[in-house]
Amino acid sequence: MSARGEVERGGVELLSVDPGEWRDACRRALEDGGRFCGAHASGPSGARRWSALFADGPRTRALTTVPSGGEALTIVDIVPAAQWDEREAHDLHGLRFLGHEPLRPLVAHPPDMADWTVPVEGEGVYEVAVGPIHAGVIESGHLRFHVVGERILHLDLRLFYKHRGLERAAEGEQPAGGLRFAQRACGACSVANSVAYAQAWEGVLGHVPGRELRRARTLLLELERLYNHLNDIAAICAGVGFATGNMAFAALKERAMRLNDELTGHRFLFGSVEVGAGRLELSAARAERARGELRELRLDAARAWREIRFAASVQARLDGVGVLDRDTAVALGAVGPAARAAGVGADARTDSPGLWYGSSFEPALPAVAEGDVAARLELRAIELETTFELLDELLEEPLRGDSAGPGGEGSPLGVARVEGARGETVCVIEPAERGVGRLRLRTASYANWPGLAWASAGNLLPDFPLINKSFELCYACVDR
Repeated sequence: MSARGEVERGGVELLSVDPGEWRDACRRALEDGGRFCGAHASGPSGARRWSALFADGPRTRALTTVPSGGEALTIVDIVPAAQWDEREAHDLHGLRFLGHEPLRPLVAHPPDMADWTVPVEGEGVYEVAVGPIHAGVIESGHLRFHVVGERILHLDLRLFYKHRGLERAAEGEQPAGGLRFAQRACGACSVANSVAYAQAWEGVLGHVPGRELRRARTLLLELERLYNHLNDIAAICAGVGFATGNMAFAALKERAMRLNDELTGHRFLFGSVEVGAGRLELSAARAERARGELRELRLDAARAWREIRFAASVQARLDGVGVLDRDTAVALGAVGPAARAAGVGADARTDSPGLWYGSSFEPALPAVAEGDVAARLELRAIELETTFELLDELLEEPLRGDSAGPGGEGSPLGVARVEGARGETVCVIEPAERGVGRLRLRTASYANWPGLAWASAGNLLPDFPLINKSFELCYACVDR
């Protein structure tokens, strides 16, 4: 392998790779223990750069090449998880990937279905189209099922109906100004995206967050995880028609969001994260009051969970439905609860020196990691207990405002990986003289949609709403 300009700063190892050595460089990163966590294009037209990221503990290896004539070697055969990244780079940045055939559009929406769907043929095969406009209050997304009888053979996804161009809009903004684009990419992931953005910039600047800032950000992340997991459990109950569980956990989610509002002034925790600083302050009395509310919420959640756990009619609907097996989860780069329910123990909280989790943190795993709806439901219930424990610990003492101070040499590339409720958000900042040169936000939903499509195949079409709710992915933060 030929690599040039090897540099390591701020936890990011930078390697410039010859175009002809691209595949070997990526293969070597995997052999060295790296886990693919995203790829992106950057630079002006005619001089595009193509970069791939590989996580290894708290470090991230960033490989960069300059494609010759706008053509790069594909890596989808050795890194299947890179499929969406390559397709997006083709649609938005004009790169072509040799060996990626057919290179179906992802963001672009050609009118001919043959251009973006996988051909499925055979006796009795028909198609069921769902969306892009849905009955619920959700973003637009088109799901095209290839079915025999009621059995799903294949699912084609078409998202990106409301592409907002947030990454492009952030270019030229100062660090504080660019934060609003990351924060507003998705309401349910606002803290995870914001913390990742802030940490990426702090890596560029060579700044390290102080004790109180690490506590504050961890508190916000776990508050976001709390209301999301409560919501997701309610949604799975709705998916099997269990109204008792649905309403119980929906009410618990509402209480969690009211606590968010009380502590930060916003139910979705908007405006609670800053670059290089933290303004969240809690007196001893406010912290203790929040602890008391969380203790009551924990007891009520445990009671509601027992109703679900011992409802035989509910459990019978969950086992063996929507299986994402471990090998496929690894190959497709699944993250968060979807991956851990399949037995993949990856959790960015174990490698987060800029937060407050500590070396003793261990990812939760279900008792039996079958990778089905039952495992994804149980995984969230287990993680709720961990979240309640962490929140109680974080609120044991008052919280003061804090900042990030100089802690070493800055990096020409800022990369941060933060574990949100749905999994790992990866944020990349390429700085420019005017501020943000390139923002790349790769959320957990972006990583997990291909896994959802895979898990749907082989199941009954009426079970898809349940499978979908067990992943509970965002349309918005995919379509940035």
